[in-house]
Amino acid sequence: MSEFTLPANSKVGKGKHWPAQSDGGHVKTFRIYRWDPDKKANPSLDTYEIDLDHCGPMVLDALVKINDQIDPTLSYRRSCREGVCGSCAMNIDGHNTLACLTPIDSLKEGTSRITPLPHLPVLKDLIPDLTGLYAQYALIEPWLQSDQPPPDRERRQSPEDRAKLDGLWECILCFCCSTSCPSYWWNQDKYLGPSILLQSYRWLADSRDQATGERLDRLEDPFRLYRCHTIMNCTKTCPKGLNPARAIGNTKHMMSERG
Repeated sequence: MSEFTLPANSKVGKGKHWPAQSDGGHVKTFRIYRWDPDKKANPSLDTYEIDLDHCGPMVLDALVKINDQIDPTLSYRRSCREGVCGSCAMNIDGHNTLACLTPIDSLKEGTSRITPLPHLPVLKDLIPDLTGLYAQYALIEPWLQSDQPPPDRERRQSPEDRAKLDGLWECILCFCCSTSCPSYWWNQDKYLGPSILLQSYRWLADSRDQATGERLDRLEDPFRLYRCHTIMNCTKTCPKGLNPARAIGNTKHMMSERG
C-alpha cells in the first residue's frame, strides 16, 4: 500500500497561545498559520483569543487587532477593506474568501482556522507568492487593443454590448477561484486558471476590442484553456459572486466556432 506524507520541513506544528487580554465573555479563538523564512523552522498554527466586544465585525478587523495589540509580527496583505482590492484573500475555515467581507459572526462556532490561499508558495505567514499568477495575467495582454486611432472622446459602445461585460469587469484578481481549482493545483505552470481566463474573456467579449483572433491564438494550447473540467469550485468560492466557469465555457465556444 502506498503511503504519502509531507516532507519533514512542511509539517505544521503547534505554535504559541495568546490568551484574551480581558475576561469578557464574548471571546473568539483563531488558529492562524505562521511561517517566517528567516527563522528556518517549520510552519506552525498560533492560537489567538479575541474579545469581540472590543473588535470590529469582520475577520480583517480581528487580524488588524492581533497585529496592532497582540502580536505585531503577524504578516498579511490588506488595503481597501471594502472588497475592492482583493489583497486580503485567504483561506478561512476551509473556504477561500476575503477577510474584509467575512463577518466574524458568520464563522463556525468554536475555533476558526486561517491559512494562506492554498497551493501557492508562501512568502510569510498569510502572504502567498502571486508571481506566477501575475505573469499569466500579463500573458493575456489585459488592455484594449485596436488598430483604429484613438477617438477624441470615449470609444462608443451600445448598451447591449456593454451589458455583455457585466459579471466580468467586477473581477478584482483576488485569486480565490484559481487557488480553489484542482485543475490549477495540478497544472498551474501550464493551465491559466479561472481568474485569468475570466479576465481573458472580459476582452474577448468587449465589442471595442479588435484583437479577438490574436487573443484566441494565445489560448490555442492543450493546457492553457482546456484543463478546465467544470468542477465549479471557482464559481462557488468567488467572493464577488462571479461565474468564471461560464466565462471559460464561452471562450471554448468561441474557439469551436472559429474552427
